[in-house]
Amino acid sequence: MAPSAATAKERLAKALGFESEDRDSDVPSISNADLFIEREPTVAEFLEEITPTLHDVGRYVYNLFPFIHWIGKYNFVWFIGDLIAGITVGAVVVPQSMAYAQLAQLPVEYGLYSSFVGVLIYWFFATSKDITIGPVAVMSQVTGDVVLKAAERLPSVEGHVIASALAIITGAIICFLGLVRLGWIVEFIPLPSICSFMTGSAVNIAAGQVPKLLGVKGVNTRAAPYLVIINTLKGLPTTTIDAALGLTSLTMLYLIRGICTYMAKKQPHRAKMYFFISTLRTAFVILLYTGISAGMTIHHKQHPRISILGKVPRGFQHAGAPEINKSIIEAFLPELPAAVIVMLIEHISISKSFGRVNNYIIDPSQELVAIGVTNLLGPFLGAYPATGSFSRTAIKSKAGVRTPFAGVITAVVVLLALYALTALFFYIPNAALAAVIIHAVGDVITPPRVVFQFWRVSPLEVVIFMAGVLVTVFTTIENGIYTTISISFAVVVFRLFLSRGRFLGVARVRTVQATNGKAKGGDQEAFAEPSEYSQRSGFLPLGHEDGSNPRVVVSSPYPGVFIYRFAEGFNYPNATRYLNHLTETIFKETRRTDVRTIAKLGDRPWNDPTPRHQTSDEHDDRPTLKAIILDFSTVNIVDVTAAQALIDVRNQLDRYAAPQTVDWHFAHIENRWTKRALAAAGFGYRTPQHAADNGEGAGRWKTIFSIADLGGSDSAAAAAAAEEKAGRTVQYDVERTNSDDISKASDKDVPSHPSSHRLIAIRGLNRPYFHFDLQEAVESAVANAERYDVDNDSDE
Repeated sequence: MAPSAATAKERLAKALGFESEDRDSDVPSISNADLFIEREPTVAEFLEEITPTLHDVGRYVYNLFPFIHWIGKYNFVWFIGDLIAGITVGAVVVPQSMAYAQLAQLPVEYGLYSSFVGVLIYWFFATSKDITIGPVAVMSQVTGDVVLKAAERLPSVEGHVIASALAIITGAIICFLGLVRLGWIVEFIPLPSICSFMTGSAVNIAAGQVPKLLGVKGVNTRAAPYLVIINTLKGLPTTTIDAALGLTSLTMLYLIRGICTYMAKKQPHRAKMYFFISTLRTAFVILLYTGISAGMTIHHKQHPRISILGKVPRGFQHAGAPEINKSIIEAFLPELPAAVIVMLIEHISISKSFGRVNNYIIDPSQELVAIGVTNLLGPFLGAYPATGSFSRTAIKSKAGVRTPFAGVITAVVVLLALYALTALFFYIPNAALAAVIIHAVGDVITPPRVVFQFWRVSPLEVVIFMAGVLVTVFTTIENGIYTTISISFAVVVFRLFLSRGRFLGVARVRTVQATNGKAKGGDQEAFAEPSEYSQRSGFLPLGHEDGSNPRVVVSSPYPGVFIYRFAEGFNYPNATRYLNHLTETIFKETRRTDVRTIAKLGDRPWNDPTPRHQTSDEHDDRPTLKAIILDFSTVNIVDVTAAQALIDVRNQLDRYAAPQTVDWHFAHIENRWTKRALAAAGFGYRTPQHAADNGEGAGRWKTIFSIADLGGSDSAAAAAAAEEKAGRTVQYDVERTNSDDISKASDKDVPSHPSSHRLIAIRGLNRPYFHFDLQEAVESAVANAERYDVDNDSDE
């Protein structure tokens, strides 16, 4: 900071009534070490860090189109992999998309439109090679709910108009989140919530397809799943011949997959062949039952004996600008949050999963841009909301896809189906499409072993999972989503607000290694051999709450010195609870330094717990409070509320320890702004008032800090390497001087001890109560506490 700027800052602070003090004058002068003065971060630095440069803007635009990174390296080998994967997925997406369009309460061609646009556009923005964007079961179900509810408000507006408007609005929201790089927002949705949502949705969708599978009429498939199941059972006597097609097609789908899985294990060398056979089972079953249906209805087109798909328009018959107005948006506004959440959950969870499986990292924000742009442009060709598909993504990954360009191949397959196969689609039985949907959603049901794993890891999360599933089954998918997210958020807040720190003690520990010993009774017995230089102080909870061996002796570092570790951050939600726990324990474990400092009865607060007549108890062997050490290893930032709470507790404990004052030590502070916040609250240094209260000068105050080797040829690392090369082990002592250091070993290749050359302080000495680690903090607190006791004994 320039001198003029610093002067202006000082004048402004003085005008506001803030008197700054020069703390750097307390820094001692050390002859054999370079000291370090740590400067506080400034607002100007913060603004400079967050202000993008021209390079950052260019990088941002460049990253919006990830295909630029790899398209120049595209080759024939990649093309063959993409061609096989693209054709395979195309054979699956055509029947699936038509089935899902029925879930969305739309004609089947809209499913084909959505499939074409999704796979064609996504590859421009993709950071995942495996994801296939298009119609999915859950999003189609949500879209269908929106279309039906909007039809009650706007009966004159067609369903595909509502669906297209929904795609535009959800796409705009998600695209905005991606452009401003808020992809991390999906992390608020935990894994149990995702699994609960997928399982409940699968049950919901499958229950709604059973009446169509069996040909049962008059069942409201949009009711709660339990009602759909009950009404379907009641309607079983009205089952039609559709049940024969539906049940056999569903059986065949599972049978082909089961046989292929079994044979792939029996004949691993043909596993790839069985995989493709299993993958194409959907297309094979649809073609087979289309042929059966055609044979049953070709002479009875006007009055078919079974429920068939009917006429499918050829090409893009509904292309054009989508219609959006206030009344349409208001018609689906209540369902909009659920629609956005479904699209986010499905796409990001799937892309992350396959990224981990195939060893690459996706960019969540860029993925939001991809599905946002897809849903923004798709409605111009008639598409409805689309997102990542789990089943098609799994097929694409196993088929050996190499790049996102495989989506273009899939788009060509869908395009051919739209223009060349629409006449064939006429005979597709609806029961077979229902079987395809049930078979597809069955794969996303969370298996019991995963739920048991949840129980092993966190039993409370199983409660969240079951709550979401039950709410979905007995109400709607939207309610299930809101339930799991709300409960998960409540649990996080509960843990944050009610988190409780722990008091730590010191144990002498060292590292050992198990070496082979002598055989005993036929068994080889190991021996724990301690390392020569590993003995150190270990800090464990005094009550062994962390599960450590209760036989390990953990003691307080010094009478009246307390070490306290925060559990989860230190901010306004939990600051009061932490500090209440701290003060309650201190009052319990220590005694007041001087009972004469207690105010008269009439001057005390009404809630002061001090007895009416407090007298000095000669038999009270509890120590007086001397120092508090706070472990900030779990704290990233401190807010105003937490800082003020610390100030209040410091004042309270200073009155309790009067005429002495309490030293506050801080260890493991990793954030510069946290240091600035604590320093602004008066922590980190020995205030002149504290020194005056104890009748001491700065010279009597022991400054303890950590140092490191400067590096280079005279560093400890170089010396150790040289010693190892010479075949000797030499232990360095930081208190040795040049006159008695390692050079006495008479080996000119071994450098002298680094303390004889140059050492540097790790942390700034202008905040000597901000310590590098707990060991340094404890040594500083104990050294000054011992001096207090020595001074008090000499006074007596």
